[in-house]
Amino acid sequence: MLIDKKPFHTIWTEPGKAAVWVIDQRKLPHQLSVIELKNPEDACSAIKDMIIRGAPLIGVTAAFGVYLATLNSNKDNYKAVLEKAINSLSKTRPTAVNLHWALGRMKEKLAPCPFEKLTRTALEEAEKIKQEDIVMCKRIGEHGLKLIEEISKKKKGEPVNILTHCNAGWLACVDWGTATSPIYQAHKKGIKLHVWIDETRPRNQGANLTAFELLNENVPHTLIADNTGGHLMQHGMVDMAIVGADRITSNGDAANKIGTYLKALAANDNKIPFYVAAPSSTIDWDLTDGLKQIPIEQRNEEEVKYVHGLNGKEIQKVLICPEKTPAANYGFDVTPARLITGIITERGIAETNSLRALFT
Repeated sequence: MLIDKKPFHTIWTEPGKAAVWVIDQRKLPHQLSVIELKNPEDACSAIKDMIIRGAPLIGVTAAFGVYLATLNSNKDNYKAVLEKAINSLSKTRPTAVNLHWALGRMKEKLAPCPFEKLTRTALEEAEKIKQEDIVMCKRIGEHGLKLIEEISKKKKGEPVNILTHCNAGWLACVDWGTATSPIYQAHKKGIKLHVWIDETRPRNQGANLTAFELLNENVPHTLIADNTGGHLMQHGMVDMAIVGADRITSNGDAANKIGTYLKALAANDNKIPFYVAAPSSTIDWDLTDGLKQIPIEQRNEEEVKYVHGLNGKEIQKVLICPEKTPAANYGFDVTPARLITGIITERGIAETNSLRALFT
């Protein structure tokens, strides 16, 4: 996708250089900054500190973190180095299942690999995971496009109003995004649409990242406070909602950024279709009850108590409550399958009760 009319991926390598580069998403939309990752510890920090974020990109970054571990090993210690790196990476973020999916795949691929081929094999597999993510996200968009086209036909060419929460765009993946992929493909096809962007407190990924993406792609959009969505739905100003997910259970429950559940309730009450878009790597087939089984990350209270913004030319942190007031910071909530109209994957669109059938 584009930044200032130039194509970008969120993560990349350069021929002949022993490092990985990522966009520092903490600085967006005010500054475009790139960070070099040189070892698995750097990859762990990138994930844990949310230099990168989004379930698919977390998985891809973890895969490259394993590759970086091979660069920092020798013939005598490489097995121990890999084990340590994989163990450390697996503990960075608890909710996104893509992390464990990617690490499991890297571990399986490298287990029988001799040291002489270790680095090359690790890089090839990480690049393969990256490219597969791009393809999956593009296919998610192709399937989701059909939903937007159907609504556009019913509205006789009037703009399709889509509400999204958090950032499930290309910045959360490698390219295209999940929830945004149908939007981008519809826009490129000339379908009139408009996106309502939830600011998505406490880290404001909607305001900072989704708005940044749509602005660069010239997609019509409006930023709204998180609590505005229900009002818009009541007054017929939302035609559909599309969100991403960090983990989906086999029965169709979906964990996404905190506040998603409330949007699903509002959509259900107003008979507005509510879709979850995610690649198959986000589905945890071992889980059957999202409320009971999906681990919900609790993050530092400072993310709730402080906001970051641009003051002239500097990004500053500002306290918005009494300094000694405690804050709770739950990173995700779970939307039950009964509130989800369908799940858009690279295989197609499935109702929650037929998700498994889509992959068999």
